[in-house]
Amino acid sequence: MPGATIVEGELQTLPFGDAAYDAVTGFNSFQYAADPVAALREARRVTAPGGRIIALVWSPRAMCALAPHLDSLGALMPPPPPGAPGPFAPCGRDALGDFFASAGLTVAQTADVPCTFAYPDTATALAALSSAGPVARIAEHAGADAVRADIEAFLANHVRPDGTYAIENPFRYAMSDPV
Repeated sequence: MPGATIVEGELQTLPFGDAAYDAVTGFNSFQYAADPVAALREARRVTAPGGRIIALVWSPRAMCALAPHLDSLGALMPPPPPGAPGPFAPCGRDALGDFFASAGLTVAQTADVPCTFAYPDTATALAALSSAGPVARIAEHAGADAVRADIEAFLANHVRPDGTYAIENPFRYAMSDPV
């Protein structure tokens, strides 16, 4: 958006004052924080009284068409720290409720949202799937060529006869009760 202010920061230590926002959203982000519970607590800190927090996470692995892609990319990364929960940890309905409760929040609503990743050509699909923060970090570690090859192999399973791509992948969200 033209004129928008972009602020970069860590999820566990947001650079905003207490109660600064009426709503705080984390779209496919909390599960990638070094400390996901601390990140959700930080979201609570910057949410004004009566405001809400929405966390959107991957759908459960069985529903997630991107799971094979995430798995193969994960093989290009250094091993995670022992006990790291992984990107699918908060996606179960009970898991999201437990995750919110660990940050002192209650869930008002949980639902799945259908999403189609649609790309008109290979170049666009490669650019889009390479742009996520975790993928950029993997490229720093394993190299851009390895990431490109991995994405191309994944895309081969999602190409349509006309050369476009479509990946059906629902996401799951939870919205807090007012804080």
